[in-house]
Amino acid sequence: MPAKQVLPGRRPSAGKAAAGPLKGLRAVKVQGRRRPVPGARRPSGGGPLTRLRRTQRQLRRAWDRPLTAYYLIFGSSLLITVLGLVMVYSASMIKALQLGLGDAYFFKKQFVAALIGTLLLLAASRMPVKLHRALSYPVLAGTLFLMVLVQVPGIGVAINGNQNWISLGGPFMLQPSEFGKLALILWGADLLARKGDKGLLTQWKHLLVPLVPVAFLLLGLIMLGGDMGTAMILGAVLFGMLWLAGAPTRLFAAVLAFTGVIVALLIKTSPHRMDRLACLGATEPGKNDLCWQAVHGIYALASGGWFGSGLGASVEKWGQLPEAHTDFIFAITGEELGLAGTLSVLALFAALGYAGIRVAGRTEDSFVRYAAGGVTTWITAQAVINIGAVLGLLPIAGVPLPLFSYGGSALLPTMFAVGLLIAFAREEPAARAALAMRQPRSGWKRTGRRWKSMRRRVKARPSGER
Repeated sequence: MPAKQVLPGRRPSAGKAAAGPLKGLRAVKVQGRRRPVPGARRPSGGGPLTRLRRTQRQLRRAWDRPLTAYYLIFGSSLLITVLGLVMVYSASMIKALQLGLGDAYFFKKQFVAALIGTLLLLAASRMPVKLHRALSYPVLAGTLFLMVLVQVPGIGVAINGNQNWISLGGPFMLQPSEFGKLALILWGADLLARKGDKGLLTQWKHLLVPLVPVAFLLLGLIMLGGDMGTAMILGAVLFGMLWLAGAPTRLFAAVLAFTGVIVALLIKTSPHRMDRLACLGATEPGKNDLCWQAVHGIYALASGGWFGSGLGASVEKWGQLPEAHTDFIFAITGEELGLAGTLSVLALFAALGYAGIRVAGRTEDSFVRYAAGGVTTWITAQAVINIGAVLGLLPIAGVPLPLFSYGGSALLPTMFAVGLLIAFAREEPAARAALAMRQPRSGWKRTGRRWKSMRRRVKARPSGER
């Protein structure tokens, strides 16, 4: 029986096409387009190597998007802060009960500090760069004034042998040295940017003066209180900014060697610091329990396993591990959340550091480059020093884990610094254009102090057309 002819302009049905001689083909070309045939097999995605390359290309495109740094900074800092609040409550409840306080005493104080810090972060993220530069000198002057007040008898308060605190009344204390990092970054970035615009950074005297003398003034005031950990972080910030400013290798090495000699003398002349240095890699508390804190920090990490003993189920926080909710909160995290929890914290800090480096590397504004580089150096160096001490790889410096450990004086300037990074990430030309495209198009537009709808604008046309 002859096959039924199809008249011109008529399309055969899919079922008939599939039942005819075209069955088994991948697609039928109808009216210039290829359409899939029911029951036909789709081409495979290739082998594992092809899929891996496709995934790499997708990840590379995702990393190169304009808003990647913006979302990384905001998301990683938010997750670190929220996880830190949870761990502060878990690690501090036993300490609070031992002191006769409520189990959520330290958590409530940290939560209030986090709320204030959030307001500072939002304010800093919305400030223009010019306003940040205008605040540099007032912040530096105010920080120096407070750091001098710390050394005045009757005003400064000593905690754990370090006089770096000012009492604000009641349980609230302020540590001005934590704000010294932010002050040095803002003021130093503005100073280097102005000198760079005039082409003066090629001369070593303009590169070092007055940046290095002011930094050493801050370091001296901090060391008068005995806080060498904060001084180390401030020194790292100074070296990071000098590196970004293009300091010659010989000059950079000379400043680094001079600082190293001073640090060695400070350690050699302090028995307490020598004891901490001797606890590197210790596995036993040693004579007179000198390495008690370092060893029990390792015990906490070792007992956590892959996924930890469970949130709130730490054993070391029952008085065995000193400073469980401040300097050694990472050890409690490892004990309760295991290796998975500690690696998550490390990944969040790595993402935050990468985003900061990306912001500093892609900007054309010299102030933004120096400030973003200084903030990134501050957060990453402090995280490395804290985590290295908990792991027994570095001496215990007594510095908190940024955005994670208990302490409002450390949390507030750090969240303001994160707001700086967010503001700088928003100021990138590509990011600004991407954010502008995501503005809602609801037909409303703000013009001056009045809001006019699209309907009113259409009515106001001279032609009267609708």
